[in-house]
Amino acid sequence: MLRSVTLLSLCFALLIAMTGEPTVAQNFQMPSSPSVGSEGFTSRAPAPNAQANPAASTARAPSTAPQASPQRPPQQRNQGTATSQLGQGGNNNALLAAAAASGKLPSTHGQYLERYDLRPYTGYLTKMDHPQQAIVDWIVRETGSDAWFHEPFGYMSASRDELLVYHSPAMHEVVSGIVDRFVAGEKDPQVLHLRVMTVGSPNWRSRAHLLMQHVSVDSPGVQAWLLTKENAAVVMSQLRARTDVRQVQALDLITQNGQSQKLASTRGRNYIRNVRPAPTGWPPYEPETGEIQEGYRLELSPLLSVDGRTIDCVLKADIDQVDKLVPVDLDLPLPNAQTHRARIDVPQVVSWRLHERFRWQSDMVLLLSCGVVASPERQSSPLPFLNTNVFTGTTVGRADALMFVEFRGRASENLTTTPLVPQMASQPGAPNRGRY
Repeated sequence: MLRSVTLLSLCFALLIAMTGEPTVAQNFQMPSSPSVGSEGFTSRAPAPNAQANPAASTARAPSTAPQASPQRPPQQRNQGTATSQLGQGGNNNALLAAAAASGKLPSTHGQYLERYDLRPYTGYLTKMDHPQQAIVDWIVRETGSDAWFHEPFGYMSASRDELLVYHSPAMHEVVSGIVDRFVAGEKDPQVLHLRVMTVGSPNWRSRAHLLMQHVSVDSPGVQAWLLTKENAAVVMSQLRARTDVRQVQALDLITQNGQSQKLASTRGRNYIRNVRPAPTGWPPYEPETGEIQEGYRLELSPLLSVDGRTIDCVLKADIDQVDKLVPVDLDLPLPNAQTHRARIDVPQVVSWRLHERFRWQSDMVLLLSCGVVASPERQSSPLPFLNTNVFTGTTVGRADALMFVEFRGRASENLTTTPLVPQMASQPGAPNRGRY
């Protein structure tokens, strides 16, 4: 019996080896590849009738892509293409030029596009960032800012190599005159000699009046004169003979034609502006100090004519002086129902502002008088132990501030020593405010 069972098992194993298929495969055949409709599988092969009937295939599998909107005619798509891309990157100058050439910009006043080559000027200023900004500034000073924001329509865009202007013929004539003073004028560095002095009394005019030619000034309280270099030397000699004259600063300022230069001489003056509770508990209150920068800040922007005989110069000066510190006593409460006496200072500041444009012959000297205003620098007492200003809080800061401006030509021909480097203003101005 055992032998017969063993023989049957061997026969059954031999039968399985010959067929090569498991027994479960005879009753449940698994598909070799998933079909289109199988759940959980996605067929990569097309459906059997996809090529024969594409419409039926599309109906069974609706598309999820949005339906395309009807396109505009080519004429409508092209209108306003150049102007709509402005401010979205790319070369705005090229877009504006294309819009002007295609006639899309207003031309009711005969406006046309003109390109001005700036490379003869900017090519010399390789170490300066954005030298073309000075050209734009002087154009706006000459034309006024309203000409670019009101009718007739116009625009101006400058790069380092060229200036694009779209405006009326009259405006192009003004712009061309300014650009010529840069590209055809002096390229070498120029020297402006500045001398700032203070006079205790304005009666110096009595002897110098006949040596000076008066110039009209719009700023209130400011006077200006033109002097020949010989008469300027005589006036300077008269001032030096006075005992109430003090020279604040004298320097040779090196500047490029049309570019702006800034210099400043300021110093801080501390004062007690507030009293606050002390975090340690004792003393109960502590002073909070503040600082006021007093002194002067000066900005100059000279521009020579093409022949070098005339100079235009924009002067901007700010003078701030602490005239007096007014003491104020405060009664502050304490936890034990008593009061604590403290003192704060209220500064009395005297300020003076000048923003003018002058034009004179380059072989003459410009003299400016700010009137009796805050002194550019606060004098200290020669005997510190007799200086009563420390106790009274007052400052002797009234003087007639004078400034001599003299053009001396090229730096390579007029400087024998290294010029004095002025202290630059530490607070940069806003990009456009106060520039014009």
